Amino acid sequence: MSFDSICRQFNCQKCSFYEQCDGCFKNCGKPFNGFCLSSEIIKERGYEGYQIFKSKIIDEINNLGIKDLKVYDLNLLSGAYVNLEYELENGSKVKLLKDNDVYLGQQIERENNERCYVVVVTFKYLLVCEYGCKGRDPEIILYRKLNY
Repeated sequence: MSFDSICRQFNCQKCSFYEQCDGCFKNCGKPFNGFCLSSEIIKERGYEGYQIFKSKIIDEINNLGIKDLKVYDLNLLSGAYVNLEYELENGSKVKLLKDNDVYLGQQIERENNERCYVVVVTFKYLLVCEYGCKGRDPEIILYRKLNY
């Protein structure tokens, strides 16, 4: 398979949003005029540095001690899909991400549970949330600065 993205993880031309975005190389790693965590790290640290970053983040996630949360890899996630609205204790609602940005993350199905975890990594923060089918009733499990 041929990849035409800076991160070598994605074939931009097969993306359903390709016509809106035009691909990673054409936009200098800024899809949808937003921020792409993978391309920024690769531009700053090289591909090997990117792999080291991912490995350290995966270790950090797996050491959180959250039941049923085990990550083996991180994928590209569009903010438009993972920027869920969370209700806070005071009743107000908040979104923590940007729709136009591309993050690293993973959805993890929970054993004997209809709810899933989603892990999202930004340049500085780690978000772990859980939600039901189609993102229903999202809850923040953890939101903190990365240790790396």
